[in-house]
Amino acid sequence: MIRLLQFSDTHLYADVGRTFRVGIDPERTLASLIETVLNGEWRADCALVTGDLVHDGSAAGYERLRSYFARLGMPVYCLPGNHDDTENMRAILAEGAVRIEPLLQCGAWQIVLLDSTVEGEAGGWLAETELERLDASLSAEPDRPALVVLHHPPLPCGSRWMDEAMLLDNPEALFAVTDRHPHVRAIAWGHIHQAFNVVRRGVRCLAAPSTMVQFTRDSETFAIDDTPPACRWFELQDDGEFTTGIWPADATGPQPEPAEAFRGMASTRDGD
Repeated sequence: MIRLLQFSDTHLYADVGRTFRVGIDPERTLASLIETVLNGEWRADCALVTGDLVHDGSAAGYERLRSYFARLGMPVYCLPGNHDDTENMRAILAEGAVRIEPLLQCGAWQIVLLDSTVEGEAGGWLAETELERLDASLSAEPDRPALVVLHHPPLPCGSRWMDEAMLLDNPEALFAVTDRHPHVRAIAWGHIHQAFNVVRRGVRCLAAPSTMVQFTRDSETFAIDDTPPACRWFELQDDGEFTTGIWPADATGPQPEPAEAFRGMASTRDGD
């Protein structure tokens, strides 16, 4: 079994103490969540950070992000989001315990990390090269259960303003690949600043909350709620089964998935 944490949407800035548009200090909330994890009895083997690491794309922001996640004392693998500067990110997170890594073998599992960013766009896109890499990676390890990870959601979350910035135009291209590989067990993403959990054609589709602030569900326009900063946890079993839930900054350990995260969707591979 492998234990995994998914952090997302940390939104650090170059300037220490600079706040997000609603007065939230993203550095303070990240530090609080990391302290929560360090003080808990549940221990992960590795962690993912699924995009929007640094809100202004600054080199200083990536340097501090690296120092925060290094405190976890485990490998931490990052991918970019729409706010990230991929040049700065790749330069600073090229190696070490906190780094960019496109493909992982974690115990019995394969984890494929995709870059869904489009320069200058809030929404995402999976280039043909990324789709080909995904297909080749899954084809090479048909006996390993697989987790596919990206920043942008391939499914709508129910908030109009966020759904306009999901995986633009080609979520069906992603699903065309994953549908060909029955060993894909889950697809996980960030971007929407809230927990989300549905089943599509037998594959669990999940979003992680933000380490900073959560967006109000089913809102037509930008709005936040009082849900605390959190990360997602996974226990990945060798046989491909897994459990997952949310670890809020105000909890002593991992929690079950909140009921509001579940959305209705077909649960067999014959459904949509």
